[in-house]
This record gives sequence, structure tokens and C-alpha cells, in this order.
Amino acid sequence: MGQKDAVFSGSIPELYDRYLGPVLFEPYALDMARRFLGFAGSILETAAGTGRLTRALVAAVAPDASITATDLNQPMLDRAADFVGAPTIVWRQADAQALPFEDESFEAAVCQFGVMFLPDKGKAFSQALRVLKPGGRFVFSVWDRLQDNNLSAALQQVMVRLFPEDPPKFLARIPFGYHDPAQIRRTLANAGFASIHVETVVKPTTAASAAHFAIGQCMGSPLRAEIEARRPGELQAVVDAVSQALTEQFGDGRIVAQGQALVVTSVK
Repeated sequence: MGQKDAVFSGSIPELYDRYLGPVLFEPYALDMARRFLGFAGSILETAAGTGRLTRALVAAVAPDASITATDLNQPMLDRAADFVGAPTIVWRQADAQALPFEDESFEAAVCQFGVMFLPDKGKAFSQALRVLKPGGRFVFSVWDRLQDNNLSAALQQVMVRLFPEDPPKFLARIPFGYHDPAQIRRTLANAGFASIHVETVVKPTTAASAAHFAIGQCMGSPLRAEIEARRPGELQAVVDAVSQALTEQFGDGRIVAQGQALVVTSVK
């Protein structure tokens, strides 16, 4: 993974949260949070991003539960802190592969759609194991195959048409690039986790319009860097072309598509 694949800075956090948050992340945040309904312990969240899951967790856990929400990118945490206010949350910039916490500090660890961005997943899993108390749960989600997520798959097909000689591959390479249950189980087991369960979760991915989704992916994610590298100064033209193509496929106005993810639960 290149360094730009994990960079969320500048205008990206605001665009990411505004245009992709409700579509791709909110439905799964609610599903993830229900798995911690009434939980009264300490939770570490890695790759918290703009706080979609953090906000859902606050609503789901017991009043005396504590949440430490971390992300590699401080601008993402700044965006999250602006919209998620609760005295039980501690915001902290941290790399999931080198967590700045003592051994056995948390009773649960959670990560929504962040594991795919980690260059060394085994190291990150080992870090999660280290900071968990005995019997603690580690729950995370990753996207299933790109072809099982039809709105993102359609956008990638547009990228291939617009850049036939060298299409941007960010979506296939990173967000939708880590979905083999056997590989996931093996890496978790090697890190020391047990009772590993992988569940397929299908949720609607509903966008306000094709333009909203085009803006979100092309301007509010690291896909932006790949587009700008191929066509400097033409980002808006690419967004317009993607919006038109998706409108032709899904129609004007609200888009109702389908997302598919894997939710992985393991125990220390």
C-alpha cells in the first residue's frame, strides 16, 4: 500500500463524512454498535475516521462505558470530535500497528472498515491482542468483494472506461482488497486470537444522488490522488463524467444499492 492510500487530510475528511458517511458507513456503524448494546467496559476503537461508529457506540453502550477513539489521521479525528460529543470519549491520534497503550488496558477493541488500510495486519492484530484484557473481544468489519457492492463496483467500471490504459485501482486494491475469510482467520490465529467468527452482513447503500457518490469517492477518498496524478487539473471533469455515468445506470435522484461486508469477531 502506498502512503497516499491512507492519507485523509485537506478537504477529504469533510467530503468523506458528508458524501460517503451516510451511504457506506452509517448502516454498518449501527449494526456494529448493536453488538455492544449495554456494554459497560472500556472500548478501544481504531481507525475511527470521522466518528460514525463512535457516535453509534455512545448510543448503544452503558452510560459508564468508556471509549478511546483513535485514528492515524488527526484531521479525521478533528472532524469526528466536532460532531461526536460525550464525556466518556477520549480522542487520540494513534497507529493501530503501534498502539500507545499499556498491556491489558481494554475490555473490547473495535474497528470499522479500517483493517484494509493497514500495511501489516498481523502486527495490528497482535497489538489489539496485547492491549485487550483476557477474554476481551476484538470486532472489526471489512468490505466483501467489490462485485458484491454494486454501487462501488459500478464506479470502478467507470474508472476503467475513463482511464483505459491505466485505471485507478484504489477501490479494488484497498477498501475491497481484504475479504478472504480463510486469510483473515489465519492472520488472527497467528496473532493469538481464538473463537474466530466471520459473518456476512448485507446492508443497503443509499446515496442521495449519483453526483453525491461521485463527489464522495473521487474527491473525498484517496482515489482522488490517483485521479489527479493521471489528469492534473481535471478532477472536476472526472467527477462530472462519473456522475453522468452512474446516473445513466442507476437513474436520477436517490440511489438504492446494496453493500456487503464481513464482520469478524475474535476473543483473546
